Amino acid sequence: MDFKNVVKEDSVSGTAQKFDEEDLELRVKDNNNNNNRESSTTVFLRADMIDFKSWDVQLEKHLSKTWCKDTEARNKPEEWEIDLAKLDIKNVIAHGTYGTVYKGVYDGQDVAVKVLDWGEDGVATAAESAALRSSFQQEVAVWHKLDHPNVTKFVGASMGTLNLKIPSQGALAGICNSLPSRACCVVVEYIPGGTLKKFLIRNSRRKLAFRVVIQLALDLARGLSYLHSKKIVHRDVKTENMLLDTSRTLKIADFGVARVEAQNPRDMTGNTGTLGYMAPEVLDGKPYNRKCDVYSFGICLWEIYCCDMPYPDLSFAEVSSAVVQQNLRPEIPRCCPGAFVSIMRKCWDGKPNNRPEMDEVVRMLEAVDTSKGGGMIPEDQARGCLCFTTARGP
Repeated sequence: MDFKNVVKEDSVSGTAQKFDEEDLELRVKDNNNNNNRESSTTVFLRADMIDFKSWDVQLEKHLSKTWCKDTEARNKPEEWEIDLAKLDIKNVIAHGTYGTVYKGVYDGQDVAVKVLDWGEDGVATAAESAALRSSFQQEVAVWHKLDHPNVTKFVGASMGTLNLKIPSQGALAGICNSLPSRACCVVVEYIPGGTLKKFLIRNSRRKLAFRVVIQLALDLARGLSYLHSKKIVHRDVKTENMLLDTSRTLKIADFGVARVEAQNPRDMTGNTGTLGYMAPEVLDGKPYNRKCDVYSFGICLWEIYCCDMPYPDLSFAEVSSAVVQQNLRPEIPRCCPGAFVSIMRKCWDGKPNNRPEMDEVVRMLEAVDTSKGGGMIPEDQARGCLCFTTARGP
């Protein structure tokens, strides 16, 4: 740069001034000293006198500080993350495809602990495992905020199992010790009454009083209505995924395949759920929304009333084909009250748009009269429940 011919225009007077190489390399002009005019500071630096080494040091400090902040943010525990040091595993409750459910104690509270293993043992590929873990994080972030008397209370979760307290003896110890360090752990309140499915099996001969049928149906309907109001689609509504507490209050559980409802139904496809309960659109691989839960609820209504399994004599393939192509549904006993029959049929309608919303179902169930009985007639009292009869059950 030729400092001999540099021209600077004064910011106040507008006059051009020349200065040569002998002038100061750093020139400050402060007009506050002259006639109290507005100050103007002009700085000139010679390129050969800039301390680039000092700049490098400052830049390194800045980048280091920024990196530390980013690392701290990444390592900050999630809102739903629990302290595994407070969790004690007791005994196995059930086994599943991707993990095992245990009974345990967390911070003095009885809990159910679902340990999920997605691929470290070869069940899934590395890509599938990563996708499942990412999905797990997203869903847990939604579920931990849910609070309803008919939804199992979420306690917390963890993305690693290294700090699990494992029993020191017995068969359970070997199972726990073999857990991969990257397995995920979900902790929910422990419901001591077992599943609705087991309750219905225990009552398969005696059947349930109609008031009990309506109470269980209402509990399930209210829980699903709440989930749908939060844009949650359960996607696996069945009696096996419902738990009963000591007062026979039903609570929805097992959110392993639950999803936040997509705004576009085409973003939700695939055969997700349990055959026998799956809606035709799901079985057929078509786009679906929360109404698939309504269909499954309709099947659950039949199961609660009859204390029996739908389609016991058909294979999986036969059920799938008949539900989609022939509009197959469970056979409704003739002793079933008309109001209850109407709700079932509306819920399992083949067209999703024809099915009611779950809050509508709640209102319809609340209007059902249970004062005159109407429950399924026990087998040892009448053999002709499926034929024409005026008998009404309990």
